[in-house]
Amino acid sequence: MRFLLVEDNDALAASVADRLRLDGHAVDRAATLGAAADCLRATGYDLILLDIMLPDGDGRDFLQAHRAARRDTPVIVTTARAAVAERIDMLDLGADDYLTKPFDFAELEARCRAVLRRRGGAAQTVQTFPGFTFDPLTATLTIDGEPRELRNRELRLLEVLLAAPERIFSKSQLCDRLFSFAEPVTDNAIEVYVGRLRKKLEGSGARIETLRGVGYRLLLA
Repeated sequence: MRFLLVEDNDALAASVADRLRLDGHAVDRAATLGAAADCLRATGYDLILLDIMLPDGDGRDFLQAHRAARRDTPVIVTTARAAVAERIDMLDLGADDYLTKPFDFAELEARCRAVLRRRGGAAQTVQTFPGFTFDPLTATLTIDGEPRELRNRELRLLEVLLAAPERIFSKSQLCDRLFSFAEPVTDNAIEVYVGRLRKKLEGSGARIETLRGVGYRLLLA
C-alpha cells in the first residue's frame, strides 16, 4: 500500500514512516499542506495520515476540501486535541478515524488495517480464494494446508493484484503502489518481486500472467 503522511514534526514523521515501511508500505511524507497537495496531484494513495496543526494551515480545511472534491481516499487524523467535540468535528468533516497524540505505533498500525479493511468491504481478516487463503495480518498464504510466509513487498504486491483480479497493471503502476518517491527503483525490481510471488503461489491455481510490453495480471483458478 502507498501512504501519504502529512506531519511537520520531523522526528515523529521519521518514526512513523520507518514503522510503516517495516510493514512493507511505501510512505511519502509531506511537511506542509502545500506539499501534500502536490503529492496528491502526482499520484494516488491508499491512505492519508493527516496532522491538524501545520505550518501553512489547518488540516481540517485540507480534509474538507479533499472530501468536497469527492476523493474517497481514507484519512486518519492525528491530533493532540483530545476534546470530544474536536474529534466529532473531524469525523463530521470526513475523517475515517483519528488518533490522539502521543499514540502507540501498534495502535496506529491496527487502525490503518481497520480503515483499509472497511474501505475494501472486508469484515474478516482472512480472505478465501479458490485454492488458497490469504491473511494479510500474518502475511501468510495457505495452500493445501501449508502456510507460506510472504515478505513485505510480496505481501503488498499480492494485495494490489488481489484487489483487482484480471486487471492489467503496468510496471510503472506497480512501482507507484509499492515504492515511495524517495526510494530508488531499478528497472527489474518489479520483475524480481513478481518472480518471488509466483513461487509462493505455486500449487494454488492462481497465477500471475505476463503480457509482454504491457504488464501483469493475476488470474484466479
